[in-house]
Amino acid sequence: MPPERKARWRKEIDWLLSVTDYVVEMVPVQQKNKDGSTMEVMTTRQRTDLHMNIPALRKLDAMLIDTLDNFKDQNEFYYVSKDAENADRNNDTKWWLPTPKVPVEGLSDAARRFVQYQKDCVNQVLKAAMAINAQTLSEMEIPESYIESLPKNGRSSLGDLIYRSITDDFFDPDQLLSAMDMSNEHKIVDLKDRIEASIVIWRRKMNQKDSSKSAWGSAVSVEKREIFEDRAETILLLLKRRFPGTSQSALDISKIQFNRDVGQAVLESYSRILESLAFTVLSRIEDVLHADLQTQNPSQSGRKSLSRNPIPKPEKSPTPTPKKEVDKSGSEAMTLSDFMGWNNNQGDSDAKKEAFADSDDFYKDIDNGKPQKLPNVVTDKKVSYLETLGGMRSPTSRH
Repeated sequence: MPPERKARWRKEIDWLLSVTDYVVEMVPVQQKNKDGSTMEVMTTRQRTDLHMNIPALRKLDAMLIDTLDNFKDQNEFYYVSKDAENADRNNDTKWWLPTPKVPVEGLSDAARRFVQYQKDCVNQVLKAAMAINAQTLSEMEIPESYIESLPKNGRSSLGDLIYRSITDDFFDPDQLLSAMDMSNEHKIVDLKDRIEASIVIWRRKMNQKDSSKSAWGSAVSVEKREIFEDRAETILLLLKRRFPGTSQSALDISKIQFNRDVGQAVLESYSRILESLAFTVLSRIEDVLHADLQTQNPSQSGRKSLSRNPIPKPEKSPTPTPKKEVDKSGSEAMTLSDFMGWNNNQGDSDAKKEAFADSDDFYKDIDNGKPQKLPNVVTDKKVSYLETLGGMRSPTSRH
């Protein structure tokens, strides 16, 4: 990564984050007087969610840049143009990228271990960025425009089949998902949209003070509605764990578009940028490992490509408890690969181990369709502040 491009990136990130210094909250502190007595006074400090997550995101950013720098002096693999004679003609999934080439005998053991270690580090960054992004989205206020677009009851949103499965005395979320058609990403996102809409409907009905006079009124008791909401959240959590790379749901897009909290807007956008960048780095590293694998086993011409939207075969997993587990869920109009020069041939400490102790191999989990459990990122709940961001627009699909 050229020094001038790196300096430009850091300068613009500083511009993005500078506003968060002024998103503050009042906290009590003990003040000592001249006579030795103490008294409690109120002072301002950066809001808790920003104080916790912005340093974490900056560290993830630095880890990604360090990963790029670590490849600067490597000389065991190189890239050829997609039009070159020795380019891989069988790989049409990334035809716009140059093809990585390794020596005929493959990478050395030291180089292979180095590349694998860099891949594991990027895995950790990707999972942490996804966790922060999902947590930030879950804390955003649901816009009124989304609520007004919802049907009046959960059954209309879910459809008869899903509604009967959720409201039945015997509830098996795995059996329900196995009966659903999830052959492509569009159908998965549609199912997520319907379940999220039903959760919002039931939650609003439970919070309604005078249900008899409201259009949201229903004959279903509050206790049953709580059970239905809990079951719907269980299904939603299973979907997010089985298909972690799917596009953002209609609820998430609506939250981002109409969000008026400056701090949450910065957290969501920065974490989504790092998520997209980490995926790009991971994909390019995987290309090198695949080229090395082909030299060891030339007959293995196919590959499991690292897809942004994996649709693996669902596997049964233990039913999670939605009340105790954080939901896990961005690419900008200008891609980071364009901004950071990805088309060029360029590509820890105890603190890293402590911060990311749960880093299993994310890429293998995606290919195998295993459920993902992201590190819990805890931020305090808070009320929305009324600062506004100018020029906000609806985000594109996550991946």
